[in-house]
Amino acid sequence: MTGTDLGMPAFPPFPEAAREAVHDEVLRANLRHATHTIRDKRARAVAELDDWDRLRAAGKAIKDHTLRHLDRHLLQLEAALTAAGGTVHWAVDAEEANRIVTGLVLATGEREVVKVKSMATQEIGLNEALEAAGIAAYETDLAELIVQLGHDRPSHILVPAIHRNRGEIRDLFRSEMGRWGRPAPQDLGDDPRELAEAARLHLREKFLRAKVAVSGANFMVAETGTMVVLESEGNGRMCLTLPETLISVVGIEKVVPTFRDLEVFLQTLPRSSTAERMNPYTTMWTGTADGDGPTAFHLVLLDNGRTDTLADEVGRQALRCIRCSACLNVCPVYERAGGHAYGSVYPGPIGAVLSPQLRGTASPIDATLPYASTLCGACYEVCPVAIDIPEILVHLRERVVQGGPVTRDGVRVRIRPAHGHTAERAAMRAARLLLDRPGALRAGERLLSRARRLRPRRLPGPGRAWTDTRALPDVPAEPFRDWWARERKTPQT
Repeated sequence: MTGTDLGMPAFPPFPEAAREAVHDEVLRANLRHATHTIRDKRARAVAELDDWDRLRAAGKAIKDHTLRHLDRHLLQLEAALTAAGGTVHWAVDAEEANRIVTGLVLATGEREVVKVKSMATQEIGLNEALEAAGIAAYETDLAELIVQLGHDRPSHILVPAIHRNRGEIRDLFRSEMGRWGRPAPQDLGDDPRELAEAARLHLREKFLRAKVAVSGANFMVAETGTMVVLESEGNGRMCLTLPETLISVVGIEKVVPTFRDLEVFLQTLPRSSTAERMNPYTTMWTGTADGDGPTAFHLVLLDNGRTDTLADEVGRQALRCIRCSACLNVCPVYERAGGHAYGSVYPGPIGAVLSPQLRGTASPIDATLPYASTLCGACYEVCPVAIDIPEILVHLRERVVQGGPVTRDGVRVRIRPAHGHTAERAAMRAARLLLDRPGALRAGERLLSRARRLRPRRLPGPGRAWTDTRALPDVPAEPFRDWWARERKTPQT
């Protein structure tokens, strides 16, 4: 994939998409209400733990250790899971993963599957691939169901339908549910309990009929081959236990070395995502067991740019992500622009650093994502595995502007700078030359101070784009160096 998620149209650059989104008053109101509510609840849940900082450090250490020895842990996982009766498949990219899953479903003779919420399957465009093969995929997470019924795209990692309000959801259920299965009551109101009950009845018949399910996983335990799914609604439990065949598509970075490592993440993930002390449903399974759960289990280990990301010493920390979405809820850019502006299944700050690494920076959307941030650092402060997102953003901006060596498909290559940054590179080179020459810098400061009354309101040429959204600062009457020398009566340097 380069620039788009498989099955999705090409997306405009982030500035264009965000400019349109910020003028949607309903969208902004929905986002503001939801993000403020979630982040306030999270802050209270985290404050209950005196050792939160130590848990955060432990999660970071576990993830970093795992990534350093990822090959060993993945092979250990494969051996353990195979011994437990499961089958492991390796997918280098989205196309191979879709081909594997489609083939597995067709081999069962079934033409429909139920799905647990999965970022990985959205990343590869699995629903579209299954549809092309004549297979219907039904989302069973409530928010994912809303997105699917609306022929929409997710806009949040945890709450994919965060851009919809209750009235919009009610209208969607009334008009669309009947086309997918059991219709919603025509007198359906917008009370959350009524909406949830309509979804429950709609999905119940699918749970009881389905012979094949597709899921992701929050974690995979290398030493035991255990898969772990955390969820809040119970739909995951239904999908993971009732069908005869279960297929899980999971990114290779989701592995942890030991069962004990889960102790850390089972505390940090619920508090950082849903602001719960413990998530309502934690489902774990290890291979297959006679008379208990699916009789066939397949794990598709997905790379799709992850080993290339692993080769970047700065960018690899994005692979620590446990998909809690805390960074989205505190981000001032996400709150105003919404998730669709990011042009990826991974929106918000983590998407701004993960998508350009998984997909490359060749497309306009991926070249602009590293700039979708104020660099305020709020995302780093709330991250339960201490991903320094601002550091990665600056690192990726340098890659966009300067080009340089990167790893693509396992091969070290040198990429060219992204289009449209010639003036920026020239300005940085000029600044470097000036800052390396104190005498020239001092002369320039004095000249600027004396000509301050001639300061334009907007910069000409390429600089016009910068002053379209910013005011030029006032020029002081004298340079700081001259003021300092006069006040302290020290010789200038």
